[in-house]
Amino acid sequence: MAQVGRQVKSKALYTTMKSVPFFAVVASMASLVTATVAGFDISHYQPNVDFKKAYADGARFVIIKATEGTTYVDPSFSSHYTGATQAGLIRGGYHFARPGSGSGAAQATYFLAHGGGWSKDGITLPGMVDLEYNPSGSTCYGLSASAMVSWISDFVETYRSKTGVYPLIYTSTSWWNQCTGSSTAFGSKCPLVVARYATSVGALPAGWSYHTIWQNSDKAPWGGDNDIFNGNLDQLKRIANAS
Repeated sequence: MAQVGRQVKSKALYTTMKSVPFFAVVASMASLVTATVAGFDISHYQPNVDFKKAYADGARFVIIKATEGTTYVDPSFSSHYTGATQAGLIRGGYHFARPGSGSGAAQATYFLAHGGGWSKDGITLPGMVDLEYNPSGSTCYGLSASAMVSWISDFVETYRSKTGVYPLIYTSTSWWNQCTGSSTAFGSKCPLVVARYATSVGALPAGWSYHTIWQNSDKAPWGGDNDIFNGNLDQLKRIANAS
């Protein structure tokens, strides 16, 4: 997300229940959600973001690159996170997944150690795992569909075991259906951040009946990618609160 060479780049009513997926869908109300909330996602490719202007313009959340693989920490994460917090934005970190190098558990642990954590403070989104086309190799990182599903499960279950919540999953419909074999294993667990640069969300990845966030452009007014939360501000805060 929000980086050079991307090939891809909400409704959101959930409840928290012990020993079940963090986000439980209130499906009967999904068609009633019409409000949206503006947001964006960024990385070090956007080093000078005016977060206060973003807030003044109506943005209420930002997702910030924290890590990649098991060796890389985004050099702008700390300053971005601080700036977003000071501006009053709901914020969270994301991890650019490298499924071909390092287990899902190892990458989730690395992410958590370098900015990807979650706390029930009303302003911190659960971390997000960014699953997309390999920028430097085979599309699916050399993994079979079943191996990819196992890798993702390893990541999201490790994240949940250490935080109590499931992470968001960012992906595109084309990548997901190709690289996971249209797996439906995560739709009831992980909120979907779907990438589609078009005038409508279109078909969703297998397993999800609706999206939580739609990344609809790589040209947000404040830098990075443009995001739209599929719900109102109170619902966004509920996700941050896991309530």
